[in-house]
Amino acid sequence: MPTDTAARPLEVKAVLRHGRFSSYKAREVLNLIRGKSIAEARSILQFTERGCAVPIMKVLESAVANAGNNNDIPPEELFITACFADEGPTLRRFRPRARGRGTRIRKRTCHVTIVLARYGATELERRRARDAGRRVAPADARASRARRVARSRGGETTDAPAESTDVESDETDFEDLVVKETTTDETVTDADDAVATDAEETEVAEPAAEAEDDTSAEAPDESDAAASDEKDA
Repeated sequence: MPTDTAARPLEVKAVLRHGRFSSYKAREVLNLIRGKSIAEARSILQFTERGCAVPIMKVLESAVANAGNNNDIPPEELFITACFADEGPTLRRFRPRARGRGTRIRKRTCHVTIVLARYGATELERRRARDAGRRVAPADARASRARRVARSRGGETTDAPAESTDVESDETDFEDLVVKETTTDETVTDADDAVATDAEETEVAEPAAEAEDDTSAEAPDESDAAASDEKDA
């Protein structure tokens, strides 16, 4: 019975044979990328802290290369439609143990298969529209920055051109910085003048106090001389 192959989506696959890790460990990673786009799957595998993530990444890149070289399909139009891991042959080794015994070591292997398919026309249009909505034009970015600066300063949002707004905001920032630095320098100068004035007043007050001490010290000598004159008389 002939089958209708035109209705079936085009699928591309890549297979890793005899991977030196168990199928259980491979399935734990494959479950994370099933149904994802190529970009999302790459990001997930890049940040997955599993040893089998590295060979699975290579299988994914091989499938993407097959789709590009054999069918001229760009990676942006592909997604992972199926991925699975089958058990491979088990390598049996032995480790010596106590009393002359030996313990069996089973080194598991697996076969990893990743199947890619192409998005439909409707899904491709939806994804392109979504990606276009996420992108922000440079002019829109400048305008949004100008609005944020105006809101932070408590002013109203203006509809001035984005470039002139950026220039004015940069000039205003520079002027504010110059004013702050000038104010800081004046404050430091005033503080230094105050300290110098206090030091001069202290130096002037110290000789005056010494003069008073000398006068008070000489006064008792004159009174003692007058008293001695009276006694002689």
